[in-house]
Amino acid sequence: MAQLNLLSLDEFVRAESIALYAAAHNETDTGLILATAFKAGKRVLYPAVCGHQMVFRYVERIDELKQGAFGLLEPCSSGIGHQADEADLIVVPGVAFDRSGHRIGYGKGFYDRFLQHPGRKAHLVGLCHDFQLIEGGILADSHDIPMDIIVTDLRIIRISHTEPEK
Repeated sequence: MAQLNLLSLDEFVRAESIALYAAAHNETDTGLILATAFKAGKRVLYPAVCGHQMVFRYVERIDELKQGAFGLLEPCSSGIGHQADEADLIVVPGVAFDRSGHRIGYGKGFYDRFLQHPGRKAHLVGLCHDFQLIEGGILADSHDIPMDIIVTDLRIIRISHTEPEK
């Protein structure tokens, strides 16, 4: 189970603040991650779409999520918006991922714009079913932000982002 694999990561164990998503469109569920994070006393953020941007808001209970933009569950619109530099671990959904950490999202660019925050230090984890892992590469644009780790139900892939020596 992908959620159990994610929970086994040192990055999850050490994180004080994590950003999750409410699963939709056959994405990997995050309910067990949420319950474990709450039990461990971690702060949990969920995305909310505000116009053409995405912010994250802290939640203390799952019932704080209401149907929002695109029919997705998101935190109440009255909360304070937080940026990518405020989380230690950000769990990112996608339609597909490759072994280089690139992803195909739903085409709106919300996550890529959010993750471009200059102060972001969070580990980025692509969470998906193993069948969503593409063995070939995904064509990435310069603004696409690659994941640090891909977690599926069958494996954990750590991605090195170092430039090859010339």
